[in-house]
Amino acid sequence: MIIPAIHGDKLQALLRNNKLPKSDRQKVHEAIERYNFWRSSLLGLFGTQTDIITQAVKLLNDYKNHIELDLIFSSHEDFLYRQKGQLKLDNTVLEEFLPLLVYCIFRDSIDEKNIMLGPMACISGIRFDSSLSIEAQGGGIILKQKDQDFAISRRLFLKASHYESFEKSVIKETNIAFLACECKTNLDKTMFQEASATALDLKSSVPTAKYLLLCEWLDMTPINSSTTAIDEIIILRKAKRIGSSERQNYSSSNERLMKSDSYKNFINSHPYAVDTFTRFIEHINELLEDVKENEILNRGYF
Repeated sequence: MIIPAIHGDKLQALLRNNKLPKSDRQKVHEAIERYNFWRSSLLGLFGTQTDIITQAVKLLNDYKNHIELDLIFSSHEDFLYRQKGQLKLDNTVLEEFLPLLVYCIFRDSIDEKNIMLGPMACISGIRFDSSLSIEAQGGGIILKQKDQDFAISRRLFLKASHYESFEKSVIKETNIAFLACECKTNLDKTMFQEASATALDLKSSVPTAKYLLLCEWLDMTPINSSTTAIDEIIILRKAKRIGSSERQNYSSSNERLMKSDSYKNFINSHPYAVDTFTRFIEHINELLEDVKENEILNRGYF
């Protein structure tokens, strides 16, 4: 199976960006070398689930700190820091990490079931634009799709026609998500509400699907997710975001240099936590678990 190089592609695109300051170019080359080692190291992990998660999260923390602290925050220019949202260097690290982690743990099941991992446009609704006065082929079938940051999915092909022989038919191709994740660097209330709507759309089409909201930092007062279609919100660093009054001091390279030690201490004090990713993997275990009848009878519930 091919795992998309989402973050690696962003690094290569940055190297081709004419606006990249010359003083940062060598650091980007170094980051690409580190990236290649990081990716190959993740794909080379074997062992128990606990062993793989522990080693993978350590690799994630080491690599993400290099990108966020050494490449972006410590730059003597302002381009990388001010353009973080457009360049998507730091937030794509997690999007590439998730499918690599899941594949290392479940590679046999994934290959056997022909499952796809990674960002994917998945079906979130279906409707028909048709009337008695004007016949639309296939009933005017229209699929609504949503780009998921991470999904465990399979291809889905739909064929629709008004005729039993399937003449004048329409074939639609999409993906069906069995688990979908929204990945946020900082989770605020607006993002929470958007994710709630997305989760509801997904489960209206695939009631058995799981929807998880993953964030690095919490930027809101926690809200009970049981009132929504979100299965769970996982705060990967178990911490709240640095306040806006402090973040405004990072706008220039000189200010970042003065704040460098305190910022690095904050990041290092709140690494990605192993047990948050363990919780994420537990949800996937439930999806892939093949429970037999005698096991259900032994425990007495299902």
